[in-house]
Amino acid sequence: MCMKTRWRIPVCLLLCGLLFWFLADAAGVRVSMEEALSLCARSVIPSLFPFMVVSSLLLSLGFGEWLSPWFAGWFDPLFRINGAGSSAFLLGLIGGYPIGAKTATELYQEHLVTREEAERLLAFCNNSNPVFLISVLGVGIFGSVRTGIWLWLIHLGSALLTGLLFRGRGGRPSTRQHLPTPPAFHTVKLSSAFVSAVKSSLSGILSVCAFVIFFYTLAHPMAHLGRYAGPLLVGLTELFSLTPLLESTRFGFIAAAGITGWGGLSVLCQTAAVLDGSGLSPRICFWGKAIQGLLSAALAALLATYILG
Repeated sequence: MCMKTRWRIPVCLLLCGLLFWFLADAAGVRVSMEEALSLCARSVIPSLFPFMVVSSLLLSLGFGEWLSPWFAGWFDPLFRINGAGSSAFLLGLIGGYPIGAKTATELYQEHLVTREEAERLLAFCNNSNPVFLISVLGVGIFGSVRTGIWLWLIHLGSALLTGLLFRGRGGRPSTRQHLPTPPAFHTVKLSSAFVSAVKSSLSGILSVCAFVIFFYTLAHPMAHLGRYAGPLLVGLTELFSLTPLLESTRFGFIAAAGITGWGGLSVLCQTAAVLDGSGLSPRICFWGKAIQGLLSAALAALLATYILG
């Protein structure tokens, strides 16, 4: 049997098992789907769709070029990425998953960064937004804005450390690859840019919701696997499903930090959907999120006693 096709047998068996589960527990699967649809309507779409439209419109109007000279002085020496790449990092921090990856892809497609720079950027620019960390986790789980701010600072610090670890990936030529100059922002017609931003963002949010719904359904049975194993397995699969399972303990704090840094399989699939057809590899994003998750958990473990009092 060809090595390239050998993996298909266990995958097909796994899928048959999933299909059998869906049929055997159709009522439970339906309830999980309804909860996931409600989650998308109440949280995912309102928190992501406006940011996706605005971030796409900003790039079309020249935000990356405008930021480039302001941030080149530190972004280039630290991460070996030209200053335009800072827009993906900043918008990703504000907008949340997968805004950073979407912005990095658009920067590459608009020839503002090279392929090597875009893939290096993917390792650390795709992050959770502060609303989720401060409001949902900090206030909702730990009853403290201060704890939420610390979770956000840990998330930010681990992202920057991950960027530093990946700065040497792919090496660097002695002279930067020449990038074609995109049209100046004032030559772009605002109405066309807006329509394009809304249409592309609608397609993006549909992909995001599809992955959230599917992985939320898969993660639901894992919630009953114990006080520690349940939250970890659910969080590794789908981030939004984690919040009802966390407790305001040291373990809960470390798990919240680490799993938010990782993002979950759902976020990785959302990122892969954003990268589809761009020519950029999602592999660098996978390793970046894995390392960021470990760094976040380590920082949270070091600071937990001080933060939780």
